[in-house]
Amino acid sequence: KLRVVTRRDLQISTQAVQSAHAAIDFQHEHPQEATQWQTKSNYLALLTVADEEALIKLISKALVSGIKYTLFREPDLNNEITAVAFEPSDRARKLTSSCPLLGKEVCHA
Repeated sequence: KLRVVTRRDLQISTQAVQSAHAAIDFQHEHPQEATQWQTKSNYLALLTVADEEALIKLISKALVSGIKYTLFREPDLNNEITAVAFEPSDRARKLTSSCPLLGKEVCHA
């Protein structure tokens, strides 16, 4: 799965858009990994963390672990980091295992 993590302190519609930005940018920055992902599974997990600080912590852990990622900064939100896409891997799965699904707090289906 391609795992995309955004911030719960953003409106749900903004979370969705920021996640899409990060996923699309990941495809451009990491074409080989994106092609393998699309060919092998094409599964996508949209996840959340509390805020920008929590995203930065995830990114730092990914960097130390050698996990490829793409972060997205939103120009309309003071260039804050709003989402990050992590390569499809077991290491990325473990890194994001405690992150709830996007929208889980508003949709109880």
